Amino acid sequence: MPALKRLVEPMTMGDPMRPLTWVSKSMDKLATTLTAMGHKVSADTVRVELTKLGFSRQHNRKTDEGSRHPDRNAQFEYINTKVEAALDAGQPVISVDTKKKELIGNYKNAGSDYRPKGEPRHVKVHDFEDKELGKAAPYGVYDEAATEGFVNVGVTADTAEFAVQSIRTWRERMGLQRYPEMRELTINADGGGSNGVRVRLWKAELQKFADETGLTLHVHHYPPGTSKWNKIEHRLFFHITQNWRSHPLMDHVSIVALIGATTTKTGLKVACALDTRTYVKGIKVSNAEMETLNITGHDFHPEWNYTIKPRRPET
Repeated sequence: MPALKRLVEPMTMGDPMRPLTWVSKSMDKLATTLTAMGHKVSADTVRVELTKLGFSRQHNRKTDEGSRHPDRNAQFEYINTKVEAALDAGQPVISVDTKKKELIGNYKNAGSDYRPKGEPRHVKVHDFEDKELGKAAPYGVYDEAATEGFVNVGVTADTAEFAVQSIRTWRERMGLQRYPEMRELTINADGGGSNGVRVRLWKAELQKFADETGLTLHVHHYPPGTSKWNKIEHRLFFHITQNWRSHPLMDHVSIVALIGATTTKTGLKVACALDTRTYVKGIKVSNAEMETLNITGHDFHPEWNYTIKPRRPET
């Protein structure tokens, strides 16, 4: 036991505050090394003895978020305060984000499903994009007051124009029905991607949306490295992934159908639409155009929190 402990300690990984640890060497290699040291043991014996030492087989766990912004918690508190105020006023609050792009075709999809024994689905060995079928870019909008979500499935690029169009379509298809007196809209988004903090086109397109609808838009971005805390991730996207597990996404129609069929015991309802518009990458917004935006940064982290008002009187 002391010899085994000396062998595994240099390779020990894990949180020192946790009672369970694990090693990177295989049981066979440890048994061979111990035998060479004069301790004739098998791999099975090594496994039993490691268990006695408090070791176990464990998977990786995502916990390292990188550098932590000093105002991370303060930003979450600020967002929470603004969300509660909007909901108390009867105004909608949405979380938005782009789900992972999906290959279209007979490709492997993670997860498993019940099928007759010995009859697995046969899919392509390599995940090379089919140039004719392409990819799907699902952009989600989750209503934080209602257990409802909307997903806009794009067929071209995931751009800021596409992101705002998705919000526009949510308003037309679901938002106005639930909030006929909608005057303001609070949008919670990640700090990167098509709806990123530094994306000029995102703000320019939101300004167009505000001008068209007369809505005042309150935008809040999550701090760096905290995208997993976006409610849309675990309240909408997670259930969509569970619903279509192991199903190859053969075409855009099947994606829309699978997303639209997503439900939960808590009453989640999901609407989905196919967006066949062409969205072009690389659209630049000039300094002059940015100066025309009716955008006001909040006192607390104006780069993360800002309000966009219509540039004309509401009609």
